[in-house]
Amino acid sequence: MNSNQYYIGTGRRKESTATVFLKNGVGQIEVNKREGDKYFASDPFYRKIILNPLKVINKTEEYDLKIRVKGGGFTGQKEAIRLALARTLLKIFPELKITLKSFGLLTCDSRRKERKKYGLKSARVKPPLVKR
Repeated sequence: MNSNQYYIGTGRRKESTATVFLKNGVGQIEVNKREGDKYFASDPFYRKIILNPLKVINKTEEYDLKIRVKGGGFTGQKEAIRLALARTLLKIFPELKITLKSFGLLTCDSRRKERKKYGLKSARVKPPLVKR
């Protein structure tokens, strides 16, 4: 991998979509053209979730991450980034598929918000039953 070559991966979770650009570096994280600590200022442990795939293969400080993420909330965005990073690492190291899969990092969480049905207050809540 050249010093100026990027590897790209995409991940989704709920309404969030993340694209990760991975290249050799010193471990910097840039999210939507901002420093990662400033973007996820409300969650000091965001690195633990995002860098989980790199931690599994013991390469936490070897790559710089440039991340574009949109949609959803912070939790969905963090999990989308984690999936995108795992898929990107799989492009670089195909032999890691068994390891990443055993930690559940390649599994897409397909749960979505259930739609509201007519006649109900929300997806499943019914209005109160009036007997008289």
